[in-house]
Amino acid sequence: MSQRYRITRTMQESTTEQAITLEECKHYFASKPDFEYAPSYTVTGPTSTMTIDGDFFMWSHEDTKIPFRHFDGDLYVAISNEAVIPKMIEVASELRADLTEG
Repeated sequence: MSQRYRITRTMQESTTEQAITLEECKHYFASKPDFEYAPSYTVTGPTSTMTIDGDFFMWSHEDTKIPFRHFDGDLYVAISNEAVIPKMIEVASELRADLTEG
């Protein structure tokens, strides 16, 4: 099972807007050639397939697509591959946000 992390601004002491908006994410990830937006994410297991609707920014890494999901003002990503760690830190830093488990 992979560990899930949240990229958030809710831990910051600031009077400015803390939420990471969907529009901000779309603008940010549009400038990243290794990311693409998807309105759903499909998980295929050995016996079934499940589609999750939402706002996903799919990171292409080697032969894998790793979802960064925007939900309720934050981004969520699971550490399913070690390469996600530096990418997650980069995204959080560029969005001026923090990382928490969750």
